Amino acid sequence: MTHMLFFVLACTLPAFIVSVITTLIVRQRAESWGLVDNPNARKVHKVPMPVGGGIGIWAGVVLPLAVAQLLIVNPGTRSWLAGVLPADVAIHLDGFVERSKLLWLILAGGTALSVMGLLDDLWNLPWKPRLALQVVVASGLVWAGVSATVFVPVPIVGKLISVLWLLVLINAFNFLDNMDGLSSGIALIGAVVFSIVMLSSIGDPRWLVGGVLLILAGSLSGFLVFNKPPASIFMGDTGSYFIGLIMGSMTIVGTFYLNQGSRHVILAPLLVLAVPLYDFCSVILIRLKEGRSPFHADKKHFSHRLVEIGIRPSRAVLTVHLATLTTGLGALLLYEVQGWRPAMIITALVFCVLAIIAILETAGRTAAAHKQSESETNPDD
Repeated sequence: MTHMLFFVLACTLPAFIVSVITTLIVRQRAESWGLVDNPNARKVHKVPMPVGGGIGIWAGVVLPLAVAQLLIVNPGTRSWLAGVLPADVAIHLDGFVERSKLLWLILAGGTALSVMGLLDDLWNLPWKPRLALQVVVASGLVWAGVSATVFVPVPIVGKLISVLWLLVLINAFNFLDNMDGLSSGIALIGAVVFSIVMLSSIGDPRWLVGGVLLILAGSLSGFLVFNKPPASIFMGDTGSYFIGLIMGSMTIVGTFYLNQGSRHVILAPLLVLAVPLYDFCSVILIRLKEGRSPFHADKKHFSHRLVEIGIRPSRAVLTVHLATLTTGLGALLLYEVQGWRPAMIITALVFCVLAIIAILETAGRTAAAHKQSESETNPDD
């Protein structure tokens, strides 16, 4: 227990400190750098806000990992670490060096997307070049090894599903970045839940994947110091693209960390990230139903729809966070059962929760629209 606490603190605290300091600097310099998000009809905030807080999230993840990499690859500091770290962690230093190439490819892809996101925050880039770079990065990472087999004998099927998963997660977290603390809070919950899954694996904790997720959680916590309602800075596309790629990659690498074990755990990432997926799919369907481009920004997201039925924005964010925690707890249960039957029951429970939410919010919006129509028809009532 002491060893695990040491590992958690060693991962989260440096990331938190770097993220807080970097985000504070960005917030102070944002206006002079042109990183300002002005209000408009499709946005909730009413005054210009600093944007680019994703730089802090990026720094909180990349800088601690860079320091860890330098310490481990250097023979002198590596032997020192082996004597300082708990024995059951130290024995995995060789494994970290072996797998660090793939980790840095993921971070390089996340950095490329963050740079593009920063340019989009500055100049509002068209969606086509943004999507093109996302496809290139996702395809490159899958080709490099961030790929799920989904237990299908035809490798190309797993690779295509992996590319699609990464693209959906990148854009899902971008879609969710529409209220104070929303996207970052959901990512924090998801990272913590999945890190618990990785580190509590009986007899074989997945230290690398769990550690990266804890570092991401520490960085997100540092950013949330400034992004919790009422926010004083937004992450922008700089942060949401990076978060989406890291979460997507870690869920693939973590779930298929070994070629053995129970196959039903393939469902875990779907449960941990069920709410971002629900928001992404429902928004796309609404836009297509209304005859608009799925890439046309609007106020049709899950959080917006909750506000539309009368819930305050801060309560709407809390509701989405609790829904995310609920589905995440379902993922934790998934690792406690054996076989597909109980796994499918847990999955069905999660999707029933989402279905109930969908029915209630749809009924609420219909009632609100009907009430507004009646007041416009009878203004004197």
